[in-house]
Amino acid sequence: MQQISDYERELMTVIWGNGGTALYAEIVEALAGKGMDWTKNTIITLLSRLVDKGYLKTNKIGRKNKYTALVSEGEYQITQTGHFVDKIYAGDAKGLVSALIRTDRLTAADYEELKAFWEKAGEPDE
Repeated sequence: MQQISDYERELMTVIWGNGGTALYAEIVEALAGKGMDWTKNTIITLLSRLVDKGYLKTNKIGRKNKYTALVSEGEYQITQTGHFVDKIYAGDAKGLVSALIRTDRLTAADYEELKAFWEKAGEPDE
């Protein structure tokens, strides 16, 4: 999965937030709602890059373009988290967790929730 820019990720966030598909007009409206006044050329260029990178496909509906995510937000997050851990912590996820605890981004309640998740993940399926 190729890296995407912050601007490309913003467009993907709009599309993911719209159920994984969006018309160009819906994207523009969502960006405007966030106070982002991007030009048509900027949006079209970024969408084309996302198509080229395999994140989106486009379908013509009459004269309109419908963009569909080929990568879910969850898949993107998992992949990017792996890249981050590899790049910043040399693949040591414990280093990431330690940093989150030291900076109070992972609370005791979060730990208990994660512990329960971990324990449940180890249980056989019923």
